[in-house]
Amino acid sequence: MLRNVAVIALPEVAAFELGVLCELFGYDHSDEGLPAYDFAVCSLDGRPVPTQTGFDIRVKNDLSRVEAADLVAVARYYRNGYAVDPEVIGALRRAHERGAWVMSVCTGAFALGEAGLLDGRRCTTHWRHTDELALRYPAAKVDPDVLYVQDGKILTSAGTAASLDAGLHLVRQEYGTAIATALARRLVVPPHRDGGQAQFIQTPLQPVHCETLQPVLTQVLGTLDQPHSVETMAEFAHMAPRTFARKFRNETGATPHDWLTTQRLLLARRLLEDSDLGVHTIAERAGFGSAATLRHHFAQRLSTTPQAYRGTFRSHSV
Repeated sequence: MLRNVAVIALPEVAAFELGVLCELFGYDHSDEGLPAYDFAVCSLDGRPVPTQTGFDIRVKNDLSRVEAADLVAVARYYRNGYAVDPEVIGALRRAHERGAWVMSVCTGAFALGEAGLLDGRRCTTHWRHTDELALRYPAAKVDPDVLYVQDGKILTSAGTAASLDAGLHLVRQEYGTAIATALARRLVVPPHRDGGQAQFIQTPLQPVHCETLQPVLTQVLGTLDQPHSVETMAEFAHMAPRTFARKFRNETGATPHDWLTTQRLLLARRLLEDSDLGVHTIAERAGFGSAATLRHHFAQRLSTTPQAYRGTFRSHSV
């Protein structure tokens, strides 16, 4: 179980991405039923670390703190072409060898690449840096389009908001959907975006001048057991289906079908964790219609079965 978290702050660390890791793992919200972590920010020899935005941070821990961590994370940084001190490389390698999670945020992936941890693995970073990542580490399988990638216990994410998605994904892996959703609610962010969802790449979308689709999303979330499609959701929004689908992707980053499937899977997972309902009943309540369809989506999206998922994440209070 994830209990001990160490974040390595490298020279010219990005304050926002470092702050995301602190927000995800550095605050004690145990009074709200959320896990609390033994958390530390570390630097080489415990030295102050310059940020990208003109100020330094002073840390209390050197790299020895990394040796006991269940999760070692590297925030976005830049210094000397992403060069990394050999001591940092050694700490990352040892963390991976002992079975700890190793996570990068944005260009933190270059530190993992320097340590050889991306060789033969799928990985990602911000789309502006994926070409360079692939060039510097040709043995890595760089995916430029996704929000985050988990390959074994190596977790790499794109920039800024995608680091929240990756962190929530990790919490979901370790503690289940209910805890991840509660944490997302605490952070006031969406509870789940698939890692395979596309990044917002360099070709910008045209601005959308319509009202938000949030009322439609809320209505659909309250009626997941009912049939929904692009056409029916477009009717809720009083739009033509093609216009609705385009606006939906602009606002959520996903197609209506992918978003709907994801929300139904989240509901099914929660019911598997927190209820005694049978798989067929859960499939109906989540809007899949049949246990076979539910199993299909579990296999496709989660690489497991509903029964196996329930066995792993079932709430002890049920």
